[in-house]
Amino acid sequence: MNLLIKGGRVIDPSQGIDETMDVLIADGVVLELGQGIVAPEGTQTIDASGLLVTPGLIDMHVHLRDPGLEYKEDIATGSRAAAAGGFTSVACMPNTSPVIDNKAVACYVVNKAQSEALVNVFPIGSITKGSKGDSLAEMGDLKEAGCVAVSDDGKPVCNSELMRRALEYAKGIGITVISHSEDLALVGEGVMNEGFVSTELGLKGIPWAAEDIAVAREVYLAEFAAAPVHIAHISTAGSARIIRNAKARGVKVTCETAPHYFTLTDDAVRGYNTNAKMNPPLRGESDVAAMKAALADGTIDAIATDHAPHHPDEKDVEFNAALNGIVGLETSLPLSLKLVEDGVLDLKGLVSVMSCNPAKILGLDRGTLRVGAVGDVTVIDPAKEWQVEAAKLESKSKNSPFLGWKMKGKAVYTVVKGQVVYQA
Repeated sequence: MNLLIKGGRVIDPSQGIDETMDVLIADGVVLELGQGIVAPEGTQTIDASGLLVTPGLIDMHVHLRDPGLEYKEDIATGSRAAAAGGFTSVACMPNTSPVIDNKAVACYVVNKAQSEALVNVFPIGSITKGSKGDSLAEMGDLKEAGCVAVSDDGKPVCNSELMRRALEYAKGIGITVISHSEDLALVGEGVMNEGFVSTELGLKGIPWAAEDIAVAREVYLAEFAAAPVHIAHISTAGSARIIRNAKARGVKVTCETAPHYFTLTDDAVRGYNTNAKMNPPLRGESDVAAMKAALADGTIDAIATDHAPHHPDEKDVEFNAALNGIVGLETSLPLSLKLVEDGVLDLKGLVSVMSCNPAKILGLDRGTLRVGAVGDVTVIDPAKEWQVEAAKLESKSKNSPFLGWKMKGKAVYTVVKGQVVYQA
């Protein structure tokens, strides 16, 4: 079936486009961009007047919990949450059970996604076998099976020599290495950001140095190996400064942050709110300001949700015992649109960090509406107001610190390969 998206404000940084026009998709690919397109008979038409039309949004950091942890989320429910959030593609982390550290598990994810997922699901393999940090996984096999990156996300690769070899080997086969950067000795038994709030609540803190030191190591290893590295979920002013300086001297480093790191501070933990417990932890006001500044100047390349679903039994416990992470696929877009409202980014900048740049970092043939490109499109109503309600979230898990928040901005159509997979 053909699809005509008519009269929307098309924003495509990959082509420098920001104007009112039509988009015609045929046989799953973009056939034509322009004004007054006359579509063939039988074409499905979307009236996008007053709406934004962008390349399909890409979340390069999600946890779909499949295989093995399907009581939290699975590929079907995670993809429904992604579609509802406006994401046409997600890259899923390997800390499943078993870990995605071999061809068989990677193929399971690819095959299950093809049969059950509403959106494109790209698996990320582990850097080390079992994500144990002892020896490298077979990256060549993982890439062959469809993995678009490797990461031990949830854990750092503590052995610097092993991380060096991972960067060198990944460079040779052309696969992205994503680093979860933290110094575990400094983290210790910490459960939230170290500072005034942690002291007041009597909770053990995690100092900003735990992240900054680890980020600095990755930057120096990437510089030494002349290899690219991507730093996941940065949260501190120091991380942003280290990466900014590294980019200025030509190090091939990219990074992402998550909406909660430019929206919330560690004040959200007051009341021992376990839905405000994540890793890295929510930081202070100066760090939130630094995330915004780093997005504005291009230091941060991507916004990713780090969507981390957990069963209520894993969150409705004492703060120290609660698991880290929050669901984020359905709240990312409005929280990120707030950056535009606040003048941190313009719309082209927002689409770059939510679509074009993630596609480039992962080497995906997405993130563009060029003629001949895959017909993945997100249609957004930037003025639509709605409230976050647990019962209405598509994700299997409801662990969000934004429950009850009034949001502005929503994906109203999510289009994958020319098919409407979500309509608000």
